[in-house]
Amino acid sequence: MGSELERGHLFFCYRPRVGVQRARGPTDVQRFYMIMKPDGKRLFRRVIVGRKRLPDVAAHEREWAFVDLVSPDPEDMEDERDPRPYRTTTRGPRVETPARPAGESVYVVARHDTHTHLAHVLELPSSPGPVQRDLRITPEASFVVTVRNPDADPGPRPGLPPPRRPDYPETLGAEFAGRRFIELDPPDLLDYPGTEIVLVGATQCVERELGVTLRPQHRTADSAAFFHELMMERDLHPLAPLTSGQWE
Repeated sequence: MGSELERGHLFFCYRPRVGVQRARGPTDVQRFYMIMKPDGKRLFRRVIVGRKRLPDVAAHEREWAFVDLVSPDPEDMEDERDPRPYRTTTRGPRVETPARPAGESVYVVARHDTHTHLAHVLELPSSPGPVQRDLRITPEASFVVTVRNPDADPGPRPGLPPPRRPDYPETLGAEFAGRRFIELDPPDLLDYPGTEIVLVGATQCVERELGVTLRPQHRTADSAAFFHELMMERDLHPLAPLTSGQWE
């Protein structure tokens, strides 16, 4: 039986590469990230996923990610989600393509045996499509998650440069006790930008593995938490990836 540490909403998004107005597949993705909204906390965490997709659960694949932004205000996430102007040397001013919502889940962080897991169950889209398949957003998944010690020897993978690493308070920093990686306990470790994590695919059967039940709601484009919790402006962001799983 798993011991629950945190529950909340998990939002998946991708931004097409510069100059791509309509993404037609994963090669058109510039950045893939997820936003965590813990229950009972006025807090949003933006987590950038390194290889622009989640780990393959069946292959127990691992993937590096890091916390890019933490804020109590969902509008602070607008820099990443909304169109942004930029300038090229040959074409002058242009507008970067806005991010696309790619999935909406309920999640739990739970301790299981000697590990901590981040597990989720998808609410939208109700029937995953090519977007979810290519980004490996499965209807249900659990990942073993560990947190990297920002003060330890980085090893073969240097990760974020020192200026971007987290500045934990003494109480949280003491959790590492000299170890290079620790379990995600407490989840408050994610409340600091620069926190680096490793996700390892564990299982697609959350309840059987962890002994916890996630109860997703039936969501539609009108009831999506993307618009009620994240305050995403639906007229700026193509909804096909979220509602039908089609690339846009």
